[in-house]
Amino acid sequence: MDSEVSVMLHCAPAQGFEEHQVQVEISSRFNRRSGPEIEKHIEAVWNGRVTKEPWLFNGAKFRLHSAELSTTPPQTSMNFCTKAQTLNSKPAEEAVNLQQRGRLEVGDPQALLAQPLGVGAVLLTSDGQVVMLRRSQRVAEAAGLLDIPGGHPEPKAVCEGVSEEDISVDLMQGCERAVVAEIFSSVCAEVRDEVNVPLGFLSAPVLMGIALNHTSAGRPSAEFFIRCSLTMEDVKDFYWRGGPEAHESTDIVFLSKSEMLQLDVKSPLWLELCPSAKGAVLLYQLVRPD
Repeated sequence: MDSEVSVMLHCAPAQGFEEHQVQVEISSRFNRRSGPEIEKHIEAVWNGRVTKEPWLFNGAKFRLHSAELSTTPPQTSMNFCTKAQTLNSKPAEEAVNLQQRGRLEVGDPQALLAQPLGVGAVLLTSDGQVVMLRRSQRVAEAAGLLDIPGGHPEPKAVCEGVSEEDISVDLMQGCERAVVAEIFSSVCAEVRDEVNVPLGFLSAPVLMGIALNHTSAGRPSAEFFIRCSLTMEDVKDFYWRGGPEAHESTDIVFLSKSEMLQLDVKSPLWLELCPSAKGAVLLYQLVRPD
């Protein structure tokens, strides 16, 4: 197995979960644990980053606390984190220290970490090709590696008209279905923005499971399977026209379904995959939703 990635949860083979089959619970019980010295350090790290990169802005993200398949439908437990908290969790040595402290203090190695939930798409064209993107050298993580289309669901999409700093657990109470809808719709929006494929050509996403990126302190990502009614050549044409997030990648690459199923740590191509893509490949191989 690859130490960079692991599977937290996956659906049964030949299945997957549609939007109506997923539930979320939002509660302050799922808050990131903290302390005055941690918050002070987060503020210092954030201020340092903003000084060097003034285009950065702080924003809310969904924090994944846990997920389970023992109930029907599957249940995920969530709260909120900010981009500043996420940046603080990334340096490897600091993350390990926080994980050790969380394990000792509350029995949860992730308790002191932001755990922002990401989303990713295994996008399959009508002629059986899976879409991957070559990440730009200018992106913050995994520059130059192959990735799947993906990003993050946004709490602000659920709380329209509310400023980022005012988004809270109380405000989200009763909005659980809207949160699920944002998680599922956000992955399609990422495909649209990164691959430049209009939403009308995409099927409803099916959740395969959740993968963890251990190069970023076990950061979780919900991985989906999406069918596209366009051929590989059509998708390639849309991509090269350039979409809203075209700057994030430099090339588009296609893998056949058989190539996806045969990928493993011994494959030369495996070394070119970023952790999020590796997690998606593992889930695709486990679930086989198509």
